[in-house]
Amino acid sequence: MNTDQLRSLAEWSIVHRRFLHKHPELSGKEFNTYNYIKDIVTELGLQLADYPSPNLIAYLPGTVGKKTIALRADIDALPVQEEGGKEGYKSMNPGVSHACGHDGHTAILLAVAKWMAENRNSIEHNVKFIFQSAEEITPSGAEGLVQAGILDDVDAIFGIHLWQGLEKGKIGLKPGPMMASVDDFHVTIDASGGHGSMPHETTDPIYIATHLIQSFQAITSRQTNPIEPAVISIGKVDGGSSYSIIPSKVELYGTMRAVTPETQAFMKERIAQQTAGICSTFSADHKIEFIEGTPPLVNDPKESAFVETVIKEHLGEDVFSLLDSTMAAEDFSFYLQKKQGAFVFVGMKGEKSRYPHHHAKFDLDEDVFESAIQLFIKIVQDYPSS
Repeated sequence: MNTDQLRSLAEWSIVHRRFLHKHPELSGKEFNTYNYIKDIVTELGLQLADYPSPNLIAYLPGTVGKKTIALRADIDALPVQEEGGKEGYKSMNPGVSHACGHDGHTAILLAVAKWMAENRNSIEHNVKFIFQSAEEITPSGAEGLVQAGILDDVDAIFGIHLWQGLEKGKIGLKPGPMMASVDDFHVTIDASGGHGSMPHETTDPIYIATHLIQSFQAITSRQTNPIEPAVISIGKVDGGSSYSIIPSKVELYGTMRAVTPETQAFMKERIAQQTAGICSTFSADHKIEFIEGTPPLVNDPKESAFVETVIKEHLGEDVFSLLDSTMAAEDFSFYLQKKQGAFVFVGMKGEKSRYPHHHAKFDLDEDVFESAIQLFIKIVQDYPSS
């Protein structure tokens, strides 16, 4: 594929990206998006696999077909009211927008499917194109597809994320743990409450909540290995209705993240133990609920080295970037628990993409589409036969 062909393919994908951006749909409800993708891949002559919609799985048999490579894009949007210009492609769905880049991931994978369908003779391996619903929620779309057997006939799986935090022009990954797990928790403190003028006659759940919040921070600062990243954050405290009334109930809502399953399990255990101990100390009852999210994303070292070689050989030695772990999470981790593969960041940080993911003014830099398309194609073409 020469430069002009690649540029034309990227321009084709940008047209579709802008359509998808104008018509975003929330996780699990991407049925119009599903139909849009279906029309394109059907016209390309790809086979459709039978998986629950709005997931769409397309298949291209290879010329040899001894191995099957899966490529994945996520298709859902976020409950974010879009802000900013975006002339000609701003979201037409109030309160919903592609504020993370999934519209770009989908359009890029469609372009890859288009090129491969039109150049079948150059594709040795079977290719499975996964257009996945519901990346942004729990339970996630990836978890459901893995349970449905999406990877049973797959030898390796690869995915990309257009990444605002990485300099434009760079493409990179981290072998091993690259992205964090994410689990949420909800603590309810039940106590007697009472009048603020007579605290000695009450059990004060607000006071108890302050001890819990302090103790949770000690888990990451004093109980986990400092060279293994871990985060516990309280995002919401709910309790009380007046200046002078000590409430009978306070609720804490938080999130915890880790890059290893061991640290993930340890934090959950300690949150439960410390909540029980502190509430008991101050004579309060408690309830705690854990909402399990995604596990840590762990790139296979061998496949990571393969992707690094592909980037350096086809996109340039100076393009590859060896990344640090990030505490952001991605449900691509479920695929990597099942089969070997790698998840790759395509950098786009710059003037066009200066707002972070999930920000109301977030936008993609479409200049990087060419590199992302080429990367996917070369991963499949260069993947070893044995």
